[in-house]
Amino acid sequence: MSQKGTVKNHVKILERIGRLREKNSRVAQDYQIDVTPDATHKQAVAITWHRQAPSAAKDRNCGVYCLRSNIPDWSEQQLWTTYVMLTEIEATFRSLKTELGLRPVYHQNEDRVTGHLFITLLAYHLVHTLRHQLKLQGIHLSWDSIRTLMATQQRVTLILPTDEQTLIYLRTTTRAEVQQQEIYAALGIKPDPLGKRKTSVSCKKYVVPTDSG
Repeated sequence: MSQKGTVKNHVKILERIGRLREKNSRVAQDYQIDVTPDATHKQAVAITWHRQAPSAAKDRNCGVYCLRSNIPDWSEQQLWTTYVMLTEIEATFRSLKTELGLRPVYHQNEDRVTGHLFITLLAYHLVHTLRHQLKLQGIHLSWDSIRTLMATQQRVTLILPTDEQTLIYLRTTTRAEVQQQEIYAALGIKPDPLGKRKTSVSCKKYVVPTDSG
């Protein structure tokens, strides 16, 4: 504590250490910090710290999964694969229920509820098939990541008025990005399977707007 310009008051040092412990409570429990005062207990002469022994033991088990099962004849690989599959199923259904609006079910008629559940299950099978085909090509993405990645490519409609009092509707697809092209190639799908569609509609009452408004 001989360094110039530092706080040496014993009480203030304890207060600062206390604030640091409160701010970093998850880490503070792993360390023991001692402040040695002088004979008057007004100035600090030394600060020592060391890591707690239980914390070092805790670090040796970081990242270790413990799975318990009532199936004794399964190998460790089978247990882990099944566990990962369950988490993927839960994540997929969570996406289907929120983003696609397949939950909650507002139907009261039993046949309609059954039909709704059938659509949900069919949607999951489609998702599983797509992800399985992508995994075979080395693309290991979650369903949420696939949706986020593919959402930037859209189908757009351009409306072009002409002097012949007609409207031309031009339906086209935006260009696929590199990662999107990789997914299309893995699934054997063309980036723009529909191509461009051009439709002319007569609109005799349509007035072409001018700059003057």
